[in-house]
Order: sequence, then structure tokens, then C-alpha cells
Amino acid sequence: MAKLGRQTPTFTNVAYTTTLGHDAADLYHETGQELVKWQCLQVEAIMATDDDDLWKHMKYGLAVSRRNGKGEILSARELYGIVKLNEKICHTAHRTTTSHDAFNRLYTLLKKAGYEEHSKKKKEMPKKSFYASKQYGLEHIEIHGGGVIDFRTRTNNGGLGEGFDLLIIDEAQEYTSKQESALAYTVSASDNPQIIMTGTPPTATSGGDVFVRLRDTVMQGTAVDVGWAEWSIESQTEDISNSELWYEYNPSLGTILKERNIRAELSVGAIDFNIQRLGLWLKYSQKSAISAAEWDELQVIKAPDLPGKYYIGVKFGKDGANVSASIASKTSDGKVFVEVLDCVPSRNGPAWIIPYLRNPKVEKVAVDGANGQQIMKDLMKQNGFPPPILPTVKEIITANAVFYQGIAQQTIAHIGQPSLRNIVSNCEKRAIGSNGGFGFKSMSELYDVSIMDSAILAYWLASTQKEEQQIIDY
Repeated sequence: MAKLGRQTPTFTNVAYTTTLGHDAADLYHETGQELVKWQCLQVEAIMATDDDDLWKHMKYGLAVSRRNGKGEILSARELYGIVKLNEKICHTAHRTTTSHDAFNRLYTLLKKAGYEEHSKKKKEMPKKSFYASKQYGLEHIEIHGGGVIDFRTRTNNGGLGEGFDLLIIDEAQEYTSKQESALAYTVSASDNPQIIMTGTPPTATSGGDVFVRLRDTVMQGTAVDVGWAEWSIESQTEDISNSELWYEYNPSLGTILKERNIRAELSVGAIDFNIQRLGLWLKYSQKSAISAAEWDELQVIKAPDLPGKYYIGVKFGKDGANVSASIASKTSDGKVFVEVLDCVPSRNGPAWIIPYLRNPKVEKVAVDGANGQQIMKDLMKQNGFPPPILPTVKEIITANAVFYQGIAQQTIAHIGQPSLRNIVSNCEKRAIGSNGGFGFKSMSELYDVSIMDSAILAYWLASTQKEEQQIIDY
């Protein structure tokens, strides 16, 4: 008998006696495709019902390493929802390519299940038929006499005004508080709502915070009506070539996933392998120059009103690996709100930053990092933007000092992005110049200090700009 990965989670918060999961798995199997055991068990847990035939878990979180087949679980749930329950569903993902792949997966299942596609919605359509809109980024499937499902890329305001029965949060490690405030209420009017989050443990550059917070409530025993399942190693291991660990934390190993595929991933290094393949959830250091408690005290529940101009900081990492960008603006109460825009491999270039600069409220841009300043300057010129500020060593020293003081004086506000929290709470000072100037460096190779540096640049620009004086004619 072939060796198989562990089929049950290493940690779970699930309890039920009845479920529609068996029926959903049977419907899925009518397509000629099969769910492996752990996928069936997760479908059953997700679709557990209570004594009133309502969803036992109004929220369900599933965390498992990449390429194990989380998408098939979502497809089985969605297929049953639109065919048997007449649900209105919204499937969201961080990237348009991911949501498009999810559409293709469900579209293929319907065809294999014998459903006939019609190019236009008609009154006289066969019983087993559906209409599909294949417009990239706006995909839609509507079952004749049944449910509907939309596939969307998440934004900070997408979903407002719409109502659904089921909300899927794919790539949940990138799900932010801003996006949650726009999407969470879209299921409130449903008689039997459910939100499903699936993803992997966040890396040092993941921008989401909701998935982490949901897990924390489960671990603390304060979660209500929440189901959770994960395959995760408790602490980092250097023994990444140990295939026994691969089988423990990858349920599809031996079926969907092959040993040789995982073996090819060993070159990424121990830290990344622990997170991406063994499901390690990061823990925070308490020896940082800035403590997690200090940083957390500055967190706001939602992004505040920003009446003034925006300022963007761009940092090309010293090692040339990544380029990070952050944005900052003064709040109505005089603080400065900072937010990381993204951290992207330098080899992809900085063109992804340009759309942010098109916002008419962007006033100034500061770019640091000798390996990328000229590239960014030329790119901005080509796109019709004025040249960025290229800070001097003296200005970099000032920016770091201003940021450090801002934490102590609590003039900084943020929304708790894990990517920024990770590095801020795991950094130490480094000397700059010979007169007591300092910057920051990461205490761990897990975290990219360019993320923090870009936030410092943005904060420096926003905090040092004088307010425009209004001239009043009496």
C-alpha cells in the first residue's frame, strides 16, 4: 500500500453530528473526479449542520501547505451550494489568476457532471444547464433554476451593497482588515450565512491580518461558531530533508503531491520550507528594539479618515532581493497613518508601484537604495511624474529617528499588517555614520527590513510636511 500523508489535521476545532458533506462529496464524484480522504473529511466538517439545519460553523478556517488540493474542497462546497441549495456565492482571491483558476475548476466540474452550457440566459433552458460569463476578473456562473456564483479579486471596497449566502476567502493569508470591513457584512442578510477562509501560514511579506486573528481566537478558546483545521509544525526544524515530516504536514503527499516535487523545493532554504511546506506559524521575538506590545498599542480597528495628501516611501533592499513600498498620510487627529503597499522581488522591477502614484492625492515620493534609485527615477519620468526625493544619509538618519520617536510619542497609526509587525517587532538598531545616527536591521532572515524602511520613509515625508496655511479674507 502506498504511503500517504496524514489525513487528519494536526490541530482542529470541529465538533458535529450531522453534515451535508457526504451528499456534497457524492455530487462531486458524479463528475468522474474523486476527493481523497482528507478532502472528504474537510468537506464534511465545513458543511456540518446543527439541530436547526443551519451551518454549525458560520466561519471555517483551513490552513494547509501549498499544492495539497484546498481548491477541490472549495469546488465541492460551491458545486453543492449552487446546484442543491440555490445559494448565492462569492469566491474571492488575492490574485485575479487565482480566482480565474477557481472559475475554470468549477466550470469544468459542471460540464463533467452533465450540465449543458448556454451562451445566453433563456427562459426555455434544459433542466441541467447553466449560463457562464467568462470575462476575466468578472467570472460568473448561474445554474438554471438554481444558484449563482461570482469570482472576484479582493479590493478594499469590493462587495459593498451586494448580498451573498456563502463568502469564500481564498489565499486567506493576504486577507486584510480593510477588505474584511467591505466583505464581512455581505452575508449578514442571509438566512444561513457562511464564510470559509482557506490559505497557508503567512510569510514575512504576507499583507493579511484577518486569518491570523481568526486562528488566535481559536487557539485562545474564544471563537464562537468557528471551525478550524490546520496541518502545522509547532516549531522550526532544520531537518527539512526528513520525508517523515513531509508526510505529517502534507495530507495529499502520496496522492496529488509527490515526494520528488517536495524534494525539488529543498533549495529554498530551511525557513521558507518550514513555512510553505511544513505549515509553520511565525512567533514574534521579544528582544526587538521596538516591542510587539509597543507597536500593537498603535493599531487602529479600521483605517482612519485621511483628509490630507499621501506620501509614498520606496526602499530597494540592500541585498537586492526585494523592493518595498509604503504609504502614509496625516489623520484628522494629527497622527500619521502608515500602511505597507507590497513587497515584491526586485527582479520583477518596480513598475507595480506606478498605479499607486496616479492617485491625485499623492504629493511626494522618497526612494532609497542605491541599486534602484535611478531605475525608479527613470520610470517615474517615463510615466510623467516629477522626480522623487532621493534622501541623503543625513535625511535617512533623521527619518529613522523621527519614526522611533513617533512610536514613543504614539503619533503613528496602523492597521496591524503582519508583514510590518513582523519586522518592526523583530529589529535592532544599526549604526549609521559616526555621530550616533542609526537605522534598523532585521534580527532574523525571516523578515525583510525593506518593508520597515519603506514605512519609515513614508512616515518621515508625511510627518515633516507643514500644513498649508489658509488665507481668510475678512
